[in-house]
Amino acid sequence: MKFSQELPAGSRFAARAFIAGKDARSLAREILTMSQEQFSAAFKGLPTKRARLRGLQRNAAIVLGTVGTSDDADLLTRAQMTPTRSSRDHAA
Repeated sequence: MKFSQELPAGSRFAARAFIAGKDARSLAREILTMSQEQFSAAFKGLPTKRARLRGLQRNAAIVLGTVGTSDDADLLTRAQMTPTRSSRDHAA
């Protein structure tokens, strides 16, 4: 039995354009620079919105701390200026 199958066109389970084809580092970098409006548009109608932008940005900082490179240091430094303490702490 084949466990991995191609999704039919238009499937509600297909990755959104914002996410499709990106590795963890690229996606984390984009999430850290997203505005609230961009977040709302990218995740409209998805349960991901419950995590809120600040929660995703906190997780993105963790991802960059794990799989990022020295090229991400500037982005993480800027992320330390967010108003959310948890995001600041994880970016540090």
